[in-house]
Amino acid sequence: MPLSRLSECLACRAELHVCLQCRFYDPRKPEGCTEERADPPKDKQRANFCDYFEPRASAFRPRDTSAISKAQEELKRLFGKS
Repeated sequence: MPLSRLSECLACRAELHVCLQCRFYDPRKPEGCTEERADPPKDKQRANFCDYFEPRASAFRPRDTSAISKAQEELKRLFGKS
């Protein structure tokens, strides 16, 4: 199912239909896009209306949360469980 322009991550509410998440995104290209027919937007981190958008296979890897978990454990240790 294609992502709409307004699609957001359920966990962090980040916009998903962005160049940085597209399989055609390539920062080494002058316009940042390997799709020759696309008219790439200037801001690669914001949602856009590109008709050629296709999510990268690795676009939705979960981030490393070990530092967050460690900080939460420290807070629990310092202030007790809530």
